[in-house]
Amino acid sequence: MEALASSQTEEELSADTILELLANRRRRYLLYALRGREDPIELSTLAETVAGWEHDVPPDEVAKNEYKSVYVSSVQCHVPKLDDAGVVDHDEDNHTVILSDNFDQLEPYLQVVVKDEPENSTLHAALQTESGEGLLGQIRENVARLKQ
Repeated sequence: MEALASSQTEEELSADTILELLANRRRRYLLYALRGREDPIELSTLAETVAGWEHDVPPDEVAKNEYKSVYVSSVQCHVPKLDDAGVVDHDEDNHTVILSDNFDQLEPYLQVVVKDEPENSTLHAALQTESGEGLLGQIRENVARLKQ
């Protein structure tokens, strides 16, 4: 599989890179949590949200060890991988992250894989409440347009 080159910002993402980025559920959850945000979010807040989705509980009910697992893997693995691909901008000094320009190339694929996420979960509910019906609503609209 093609290695992720550092600083691929504003470059075309290869199919291998897109598939590699979306292959990990925790990375997908990070991307779901970042969608639609205009301001950087602290990694600690992001990790709480993702841990809540993974364990299907509200973020404030996440056990410390579950939060720590998400936070450490995000800081050491997932955020750097997304940053190297130019999908997020990670400010290591402020411990914040925000989507960057290359996310636009990844988003259509993220809309496809969201169908595999568990229904009747806190993640599913969060995705539906984003901007109306959110990501799931957009998928339904796109499928309806394709059927016409």
